[in-house]
Amino acid sequence: MDTIVGSLDTCKPESGDVVRRSGPVQPAPRSLVTDSSTATLGRHLAHRLVEIGVNDVFSVPGDFNLTLLDHLIAEPGLNLIGCCNELNAGYAADGYARSRGVGACVVTFTVGGLSVINAIAGAYSENLPLICIVGGPNSNDYGTNRILHHTIGLSDFRQELTCFEAVTCYQAVVNNLEDAHEQIDKAISMALSESKPVYINISCNLAATPHPTFRSNPIPFSLSSKSSNMMSLEAAVEATVEFLNKAVKPVLVGGPKMRMAKASNALVELADASSYPLAVMPSAKGLVPEDHPRFIGTYWGAVSSPFCAEIVESSDAYLFAGPIFNDYASVGYSLLIKKEKAIIIQPDRVTVANGPTFGCVLMSDFMSELAKRVKRNGTAYENYHRIFLTQGKPLKSQPKEPLRVNKMFQHVQKMLSSETAVIAETGDSWFNCQKLKLPRGCGYEFQMQYGSIGWSVGATLGYAQARPEKRVLAFIGDGSFQVTAQEVSTMIRNEQKSIIFLVNNGGYTIKVEIHDGPYNVIKNWNYAGFVDAIHNGEGKCWTTKVRCEEELVEAISIASESKKDCLCFIEVILHKDDTSKELLEWGSRVSAANSRPPNHD
Repeated sequence: MDTIVGSLDTCKPESGDVVRRSGPVQPAPRSLVTDSSTATLGRHLAHRLVEIGVNDVFSVPGDFNLTLLDHLIAEPGLNLIGCCNELNAGYAADGYARSRGVGACVVTFTVGGLSVINAIAGAYSENLPLICIVGGPNSNDYGTNRILHHTIGLSDFRQELTCFEAVTCYQAVVNNLEDAHEQIDKAISMALSESKPVYINISCNLAATPHPTFRSNPIPFSLSSKSSNMMSLEAAVEATVEFLNKAVKPVLVGGPKMRMAKASNALVELADASSYPLAVMPSAKGLVPEDHPRFIGTYWGAVSSPFCAEIVESSDAYLFAGPIFNDYASVGYSLLIKKEKAIIIQPDRVTVANGPTFGCVLMSDFMSELAKRVKRNGTAYENYHRIFLTQGKPLKSQPKEPLRVNKMFQHVQKMLSSETAVIAETGDSWFNCQKLKLPRGCGYEFQMQYGSIGWSVGATLGYAQARPEKRVLAFIGDGSFQVTAQEVSTMIRNEQKSIIFLVNNGGYTIKVEIHDGPYNVIKNWNYAGFVDAIHNGEGKCWTTKVRCEEELVEAISIASESKKDCLCFIEVILHKDDTSKELLEWGSRVSAANSRPPNHD
């Protein structure tokens, strides 16, 4: 059965699944002019973007993409967001894709492409559908010996393409009109079906050129739905049911690949049917509702939520849905997990107890079918309930005492609702935000697999643009902010109302805990003053600095009330050694993993 890609609703709902409507869909907005002169490559691409749910494209103009940008601007329903640099445009498209299900950016050839590529690599690692569009050389220059600007001085123009081949699932170089329609549609289809970025290079002289293969109002294209091999699905479910029903205290753990598999609802369905306790890996936070009666928190080895690791690691059967066991998620490869006790479900295959693997089995199909047959077993959750103790509160602050990070997040917790979303930058914010209890409907994003510092500034821009009804709370360290700070300008320009908590503790705190050195100390900025300079009296922006709990409470009150329609920037001054206990533990274990001596033959 084909799913028509029309005006798709790809917003991330409470469970974290990306929704695409089945059945008839409303057509995307049409241009008023429908004569053949509008049947151009540029208009076809613009219309396709709107069809799949992209209403905002993040761009940096360059001479090779200017005509294409004209066509994107002309498309009803498509808004062009000009960014300060290409890296930030890519990060913004990443944040947009996390919220909408797909994102897009447009840059110029090579100088733009090789700048945005770091963000594209991050999206690839995080399994995000992202369409990276590059304005390329004039089609007449291919195959000649001409040397062009924005290149490395060779007449072969493949350098950029070669780089993108490693970080995209499909590459289209559109330098003739005969197959342009096919290449563009193929690239977009691949991004959606594979949940990975794609690369589309369009020659600068083709965007405005009409061609018979294009229609003024393109016919919606279709994506063939993936389906499980029914025999393999049945065998996988049968083997898993036999394994789980023999277990004394089985548990469920959700992983980050549930997003691309659109399987969050299926995991919740399985938890309801089985009565097993439900945990998530750190990079899956926000993909299942944390108010679920069987939810026991984040499983992150030695830095897990209280009592979560004890329940997971003492289990005799654990089902991991879409896990990624990298060195960060495994706390330096220190998880106490045994393969013979694990059922590992990937988006298209299932492995049971380090034994048989069943291919062509979709994660959501498998867990939905498993929910119908598994026996109820609440033993592990009952054990969790027995050992659980309410965690203590931070020590009460003295009047005007320097602010502590644990007091800060105590107040942040009160800000969360279904109308907010949390974005956590690489660093101690990972650990402090992980401990927040998310109300149903509260968004949560961070980039754990790639961990590129500075990602959150652009991602905040993109996420907020995709979900204007939500107020984004971004937690960004000073070192990370210095990498991508200028994109706050774009937030102000687009009248966003996010609240940025700039954690000023004098350096790269997460790296200090892994391996300290003078390189982890950075030049201190007047961060609030920097944003004031960017604001320059144009647009709505409010900044402040806080050094104690009283000032923080007042700042949050102002940001939430009288400045609720402004971009708010709160610079929080903390001691350089004020970190979460989880970072201290995690840092020492990751350091040990990094410093392992070479193996000897």
